[in-house]
Amino acid sequence: MIVNTVIINCENINGWSSFHDEFIRAFGFLDSYERNMDAWIDCMSSLSDPEAGKTRVHCEKGKVIAIEMANITEFKLRYPGIYQLIITCTAFVNWHLIDQNKSPVLALSFHE
Repeated sequence: MIVNTVIINCENINGWSSFHDEFIRAFGFLDSYERNMDAWIDCMSSLSDPEAGKTRVHCEKGKVIAIEMANITEFKLRYPGIYQLIITCTAFVNWHLIDQNKSPVLALSFHE
């Protein structure tokens, strides 16, 4: 069951720095966020663990947060590497949690 939808506006992303800016804005990553994909995976893996204190967005254990990737078509064409890494890292977050006998926490939604 999806408990929350977080919108990522891909028009705001024009490279790696703005990618991290957009996720910091949308998920409330802490100031200590290291702005790399290992840190991204760590933060996203903690969404059902509010005590970890890595984000301001949370979901209950067993629930899922949908990441709504808005304005995706042009973004996918301009930044195919970032686009693919979002998919890969989201899948990794869920796999990693399942591997630890926890529930997956992320779903992706794409729209124009």
